[in-house]
Amino acid sequence: MITAIDHGLVRELRLNHPPANALTPALIAELRRSVEEAPRDAQALVLSGSPGMFSAGLDVPVLLNIDRPAMAEMWLGFYALLESLARSPIPIAAAITGHAPAGGTVIVLFCDWRVMAQGDWKVGLNEVQVGLTLPPVVFQAFRRQVGLRESSRAVRGLLCSAAEAERIGLVEELASPEHVVERALEWCQSILALPRQAMLATRAQARADLIGLFSESLDREVDGIVEMWWSPGVQSALRTFAEKLKKKK
Repeated sequence: MITAIDHGLVRELRLNHPPANALTPALIAELRRSVEEAPRDAQALVLSGSPGMFSAGLDVPVLLNIDRPAMAEMWLGFYALLESLARSPIPIAAAITGHAPAGGTVIVLFCDWRVMAQGDWKVGLNEVQVGLTLPPVVFQAFRRQVGLRESSRAVRGLLCSAAEAERIGLVEELASPEHVVERALEWCQSILALPRQAMLATRAQARADLIGLFSESLDREVDGIVEMWWSPGVQSALRTFAEKLKKKK
């Protein structure tokens, strides 16, 4: 479900789980392993998706069919992935190749830099729209990226266009769809051209607050998410959402 492509010192990890690169427990685990193993023989990473679809976020239809212990394990695995991204000893650029709502956006928040394909793609945190409270770790990462004022978008569960994402600082740059991965690779190469020790030490300072989100156990936070997931209102909204996805297929 992950295609690894080496571009010299930069490794591209391309999500390869058609049709929407939706995040299942298996994909989350494989991406985490790939991120953690990359520094053995790569000096920077690019996370990418398929044309028009970076990731549709958590695979709701799959998750609606697992029990509470499995749901808790999935969320702990997802947080472990986010922590691996935050703690990565090498820079990570996100090449957002298309739509990246909800969990797709969450992943890129924990990268160093983000470039998104120009076009009619949507990105953002829409969890409130289906009755889910945005988890604190995710909200803090979002506010860190877009600032206090723009973080209110999460309260309304708003998605935004690529152009709007650049305007509010959710992504740093836009590129044509055919060049979005190339631009992410260029950014990585520009970072690697800097004096390595100084770059890595300064990067560690810049990301200390992001790493700090994982300084304490998140078990209680996960327990709250799991409890919320099984509330009648959320279950109803999620099943309606899953039915809409089924009809689109």
